[in-house]
Amino acid sequence: MDDELFEDLPLARKSVLPGAGFFTPDEEGLSERRITALERADAVVIADGDADGLGCAALIREHRGDDLNVAVEPPEADGEETAVRDPTAPIDPEATVVYEGPVALVPTSPHRLAKSIEQVREHAPAGVDVDVCDLCPDGPDDVEPLADLVAHAGDVRWFDHHQWDDALARAVREAGVDLVVGESDEECSTDVALRSLEGSFADRYADLAAVTRDHDLWLREDPRSDDLADYAYWVGSETYVATVRANGADLPESAAAFLRQRRIEKQALIDRAVERAGLREVDGTTVAVTYGRCSQNEVAETLRERGADAAVIVKPAGSASIRGTEGFKRCHEVAARVNGGGHPEAAGCKPDIYHDVLDYAHHWTTRGATAKQVILDAFRDLPPEEPAGDEAPDAAD
Repeated sequence: MDDELFEDLPLARKSVLPGAGFFTPDEEGLSERRITALERADAVVIADGDADGLGCAALIREHRGDDLNVAVEPPEADGEETAVRDPTAPIDPEATVVYEGPVALVPTSPHRLAKSIEQVREHAPAGVDVDVCDLCPDGPDDVEPLADLVAHAGDVRWFDHHQWDDALARAVREAGVDLVVGESDEECSTDVALRSLEGSFADRYADLAAVTRDHDLWLREDPRSDDLADYAYWVGSETYVATVRANGADLPESAAAFLRQRRIEKQALIDRAVERAGLREVDGTTVAVTYGRCSQNEVAETLRERGADAAVIVKPAGSASIRGTEGFKRCHEVAARVNGGGHPEAAGCKPDIYHDVLDYAHHWTTRGATAKQVILDAFRDLPPEEPAGDEAPDAAD
């Protein structure tokens, strides 16, 4: 496809279409660099590619004594790599960080979890230790390859803080995995990893966990938390991990300057999504629904201020974010009905409605009409909420 069709678009068009990566062919499996990292690894981290999942990866590398051995390929270096001799030196956000240590990282998402597990099983050496971080399976298919991984690997641990289905948690533990799930409204996954890993950490890691929690639980009490979330979204996973290992939650000025520049367009895309939003009443719940390529948390916060009990942000790539409030804490239940999951006040999904390119074309031209409808139907399908004060019986593991 001609790159000019999806690059350097006017903002109005950019806000309703996916990013350029959506239109380029997927690599066949892992990149050569990722395969090389797996083949020489003593340990592997399979993690969500956001700040919380990558925060776990930073902790695990520190825990295993990794010495921040990375190389940096400048943006226009044509493959030339320059070693970073001072691990505390700022890294150019636009550069490519090449990790050369013993703890390989496989960034992934809930929808690619099973594939990532299979790739680690295929390429990592026998006896390798594996940590899965900040990922919650949506269904049994997501953990089907786990037994083969456990048979191949050494210790397999799983750190998370999402709302788990009891049967899936039991299946993961029965496969031989040490699963630790924190309270989703009190901890982020970085918190869970920090308290679960033996040994002591420098103070900057406790601070990193606290700031990551501030964003992941949408507390918004520390201004640094938005910086971490945005930086993890906009730079490569290895760049983020190397940066927070060296600096903790206090990003260097090079990162701050990068964020200031990127946020000009970010705010414009947020404004577009807010302008498109409409309010619907669903069984007594005011649901704001919008569409666009945007930062969902900021959009949801604005819609809350306009009276929404819950917000649905449908993305051009087909997924959707569902955000709640103190008045609506059932986002994970809604998401579970449309191929997703998450937390009571923050969840994600990707409705199973995209079967070919024409479905996506309809999605873009109608601003997500079908996705909006199936998610609103999921709100309507929620069973009546149990009366406040009733205590559910303890669930068996």
